[in-house]
Amino acid sequence: MKIVLIGSGNVATQMGLALYAIGEEITQVFSRDITNAIILAQKLNAIPISNLQNVNAEADLYIIAVKDDAIENVVLQLKDVTGLVVHTAGSVDIAVISKHIKNSGIFYPLQTFSKTKDVNFENIPLCIEADDENQLSVLKKLAKKLSNKVYVLNGEKRKVLHLAAVFAGNFTNHLYTLANQILSNEGLDFDIIRPLIAETAQKIEHNLPENVQTGPAFRKDDLTLINHLNALENNPELFNIYQILSNSIKLVHKY
Repeated sequence: MKIVLIGSGNVATQMGLALYAIGEEITQVFSRDITNAIILAQKLNAIPISNLQNVNAEADLYIIAVKDDAIENVVLQLKDVTGLVVHTAGSVDIAVISKHIKNSGIFYPLQTFSKTKDVNFENIPLCIEADDENQLSVLKKLAKKLSNKVYVLNGEKRKVLHLAAVFAGNFTNHLYTLANQILSNEGLDFDIIRPLIAETAQKIEHNLPENVQTGPAFRKDDLTLINHLNALENNPELFNIYQILSNSIKLVHKY
């Protein structure tokens, strides 16, 4: 399959490397910054381009891996292509492509990516969607070459999944950042709580998270909650976050 990769960021980089590793032909890599296009294209034995007017119009698949609000602008520049055009976003509807291009689909990997850390796509859920069964079959075949976890999801289900992923991944990581700030303010190193984070993550590998909840809010340990809030009284943002999350835990675990 001849594939054009549109984007050079985290998702584009890791997906491009994964596709190249299974023998797919990446013909071109597009980035508005030609330097970024060159860096990724060299890894994929592809041609770098920085202008979509130079895109190969006869490729089999075009994978758009750019910012959500830039997807439609890219699609508008691909009206003359004959292959299947997909995007990799979790919360953008297929209509952003299908209203402009006949052959459209979704190829959404549910994972957090960075350019510098390789990932094993075999364990990454790939969520796919297409406008017709033939195109869906193409995407399903490609997805199964990459991953053991392939899901056919419509736009509404995918948006719910993406929302849940923000809570589970992005918000959780932000809480790690806030925890590090609390520690740093007292000269403590983040390494001291890494085992706690690892153990918490390990517990939910085989359990639902609500079944392994711990902590003062879960125990209804009001004295500890008050002491924690008192310690945060000079930081209204952290005070509010602590209170909101503690109240949410109490609400979920009524007994």
